[in-house]
Amino acid sequence: MNQTMMSEHHDSEHVTDQPEHNQATHEMKMDHHQMNHSKMTHSMHNMADMHDMDNMDMSDMHDMSNMNMSDMHDKSNMDMSDMDMDMGGGHMMHMGNLKQKFWVSLILMIPILIFAPIMGITMPFTVTFTGSEWLVLIAATIIFFYGGRPFFSGAKAELQQHQPAMMTLIALGTGVAYVYSVYAFIINNFTHSAHIMDFFSELATLVVIMLLGHWIEMNAIMSAGNAVEKMAQLLPGEAHVQLADGKIIDKKLADVKVDDLVVVRAGESIPADGKILSGASSVNESLVTGESKAVKKSVGASVIGGSVNGDGSLTVQVTGTGESGYLSQVMQLVKKAQQDKSRTETLADKVAGWLFYAALVFGILAFIFWTINADLATGLSRMVTVFVIACPHALGVAIPLVVARSTSIAAANGLLIQQRDAMEKAPAISHVLLDKTGTLTEGKFTVNAIENLTTDLTSDQALALMASLEQHSSHPIATGVLNAAKKAQLTIASATDVKTIKGVGLSGTIAGKTYQIVTAAYLQKQQISFDQTQYDQLAAQGNSISYLISGTQPLAILAVGDQIKPDAAQFISNLQAMNITPVMLTGDNQQTAAKVAQVLGITEFKAQLLPEDKEKVIRDYQSQGNKVMMVGDGVNDAPALVRADVGVAIGAGTDVAIDSADVVLVQSDPADVVNFLHLAKAAKRKMIENLWWGAGYNVVTIPLAAGILAPIGIVINPAVGALIMSMSTIIVAINAMTLHLKK
Repeated sequence: MNQTMMSEHHDSEHVTDQPEHNQATHEMKMDHHQMNHSKMTHSMHNMADMHDMDNMDMSDMHDMSNMNMSDMHDKSNMDMSDMDMDMGGGHMMHMGNLKQKFWVSLILMIPILIFAPIMGITMPFTVTFTGSEWLVLIAATIIFFYGGRPFFSGAKAELQQHQPAMMTLIALGTGVAYVYSVYAFIINNFTHSAHIMDFFSELATLVVIMLLGHWIEMNAIMSAGNAVEKMAQLLPGEAHVQLADGKIIDKKLADVKVDDLVVVRAGESIPADGKILSGASSVNESLVTGESKAVKKSVGASVIGGSVNGDGSLTVQVTGTGESGYLSQVMQLVKKAQQDKSRTETLADKVAGWLFYAALVFGILAFIFWTINADLATGLSRMVTVFVIACPHALGVAIPLVVARSTSIAAANGLLIQQRDAMEKAPAISHVLLDKTGTLTEGKFTVNAIENLTTDLTSDQALALMASLEQHSSHPIATGVLNAAKKAQLTIASATDVKTIKGVGLSGTIAGKTYQIVTAAYLQKQQISFDQTQYDQLAAQGNSISYLISGTQPLAILAVGDQIKPDAAQFISNLQAMNITPVMLTGDNQQTAAKVAQVLGITEFKAQLLPEDKEKVIRDYQSQGNKVMMVGDGVNDAPALVRADVGVAIGAGTDVAIDSADVVLVQSDPADVVNFLHLAKAAKRKMIENLWWGAGYNVVTIPLAAGILAPIGIVINPAVGALIMSMSTIIVAINAMTLHLKK
């Protein structure tokens, strides 16, 4: 079947200009994302600029949030002295230059290891002399206050929020180790009491290892942000701006304003979103939209900043720059996805909190038990070891690293993840509800039939009247009607007072007379008679049906056909192979919906739906315990996209798609839904694996650190605990980076 009915001409899928509808959508979305937006307020911004982590100073992070796209070319060597970043409940506050802190602490650790016993054991390379213990104290103190500062800042933030987690545990372990070691230093050097073992070596190695872990983590996260950086690099640094007198000058992209005229020469990148005023060329938009073929552009066509001009020269009037540009919106989606907190990450925070209390209980009990049954030094040693072992830094990066990696992979494959928890919800999806037009069908309509229903008008006159109304609409059906009128060389009159009738069609005044374009359902509701047989015959051929009426008088019937996307049937088959039930939702009539469903092999479909009906269908499926994904065009499907467990918008760049969907498919290819589901399953598997690597070892090591097996000679020292912890962190990072998408 070549032609299929998309939707009754003026059903919900035709309605594109609904202020009250859009307002409701924004209100729903605000409620949906309110928590996430509040958490983002102090998050890391503009990851595209972070490709040189070693030379960054994070003091200007908040100022970067309002950076225009064009500014990103001048920010490659930022100094970042402070950073406020929420990583799964472990707050890396004022991280400073991690590389510098690590190297300074590492250098200071060397004399400590040489001049002080390790784990209470004097090594063959240990050197002692008069005053060496003072050098150890000074070096350890610098490491503690300088190298350990980020962990105490993070712990303070966690405790202020009454959510002790990773940083609190690190601060607890290092703080107890330092205080106890200073106590041991005083006892050993200023009293005649028995010698007490200090933990300066353990303290130094722990801080250095933790700094190394954070450094590895930050580098991994910055690498995951490369997809955003690559998007920023699509824009040129300068633009050729044409002045009023025709003179062309080069301006920095940051200085280009809306309505400026820019000249784009052959082979150059288009500097900003705009409309072509003169010239013609083929434009390669693959890096921006994922469209592999070059798109022919001529006067009046829109172009996207970041796409590459072909062999023609274009003069473009700028319509969007900086944050208003399409590419900037795409980048914001990727960055927001990497910053937002996810549900599983919240679970990781809870686990870290449980570990904090477990460590506190085990540590105190170990201290009491060993102090009573051995001595104070042994009791403190056991307690410190428990605190060191319990430091769950790997748990803190377990989820963020996987999300950063999966978001980067998704962006490179035309999948823009707006809400991170979409990755975690997707593996549980049982039903995928699909809008028909533009998702399963091309959304490109041709007029297959127009028949007059009155002797007062000819078919051409009826088509001209409909075109007069439709020129105020941007719907694909309207485009089909206008193309048909143009092909027939009809004169299109000017229509006034044109209004959208929600879920029905259009109304307007032409030459003093009011006309409406409506659906058959509207005629039935208004009890306006029409030829049902004629309707059924045209609908059975795969057409969308609309009527031109004036008052209660039907004047003409219009049949418009759409085409099913070539790969739509394979897409449906792939979903069914994954044990996912596809459900088609459409505002079209029952006959057309049934015809499309039959061709595609869809067994469940709902027809003649308004936007609010689709949202209700979502709720009905969810009330039955199903996890639902909604796939739509992001305009009239906005309420359903918000309501679904995972909302996927076909096509990028529209405000409603950005506001309403959790995922945007840049290439408008339904097959990418399957790719997303595969990626989500792989990411969820990595998250679970990382949670076990990040916290599972604590189940065994905390009791061992408390000395539960000490009677049989099995003891874990603080340095060994630090080594186990660091290995867990490295394993988590490596495991996250092994995530790949199998298409």
